[in-house]
Amino acid sequence: MSAPSLLLLDLDGVLRRFGPDAPLEDRFGLPRGTLARVSHPLSRPAVVGEVTDERWRATVRDQLVRDGVPADRAEGAVAAWTRAGEVIPEALELVRRARERCRVALLSNATDRLPRDLAELGLDREVDAVVTSARLGVAKPSPEAFRRALRVLQHSASGTLFCDDRAENAAAARTVGIDAVHTPDLPALHRALSSRGLLDGGTTGPVDGPGGALLVVLHDRGDAEEAARELADAGWSPCAVHRDLLAGEDDAEDADWVVELVTGPDDQPAAAHRGLLEELAARYDGFVTD
Repeated sequence: MSAPSLLLLDLDGVLRRFGPDAPLEDRFGLPRGTLARVSHPLSRPAVVGEVTDERWRATVRDQLVRDGVPADRAEGAVAAWTRAGEVIPEALELVRRARERCRVALLSNATDRLPRDLAELGLDREVDAVVTSARLGVAKPSPEAFRRALRVLQHSASGTLFCDDRAENAAAARTVGIDAVHTPDLPALHRALSSRGLLDGGTTGPVDGPGGALLVVLHDRGDAEEAARELADAGWSPCAVHRDLLAGEDDAEDADWVVELVTGPDDQPAAAHRGLLEELAARYDGFVTD
């Protein structure tokens, strides 16, 4: 199995961060937590492209005024809160290294403002493509967001590695066959990229094969489907069952059944747990291969 040919990244919490809202709220005399409390429930239409970012922020301003904030302070607070954030430099360095080995794209729950922010931060030059929920019309963690993103990017799920700082988004990506990893911090991002062969200097663990994926080969379809269910329940992915003709054979009776595994329940590549999978395969008189 080859290393991923597409690295699909979440933006906020992975490559970009924002400072706390508290200093802004203090500056404009707002109780701490006000901006998040007001803005988040109003954000969905902008995040899925039904209204513009500008319209959403105007709605936030108007709600602050309805809540008793003087109009000038509401206007100033929303204007100061509308910022591009900052790049996480250590994460960007990892992405640059990975980009030498594969295509890199962003998949972000974001409004139509994102292209301007990326240009301001210089991140538009650091990736090959950007896909937003506003463009797709659906947001993570809906599995449909990942299906549509792959169609836009014209790429297969099986050749994609996705990293996100939210565990529910990574879990949703796995349901469509993507190798997805929860990367809440820089060490997790480094492990995800290194263990899939996307960084120079090798891997960080006992991973066989460039991508760390494995096949559990069994002789009976029922056994393969039973093993796949067991592995899926334990948190493995994608647990896809395929029919595989033996090399050099044309007779369908000489077909084995394989369970394709990319990611373990600990977000490590399947090959990091080869011994466990070999024990499972032995129960069904099968074997494990790259």
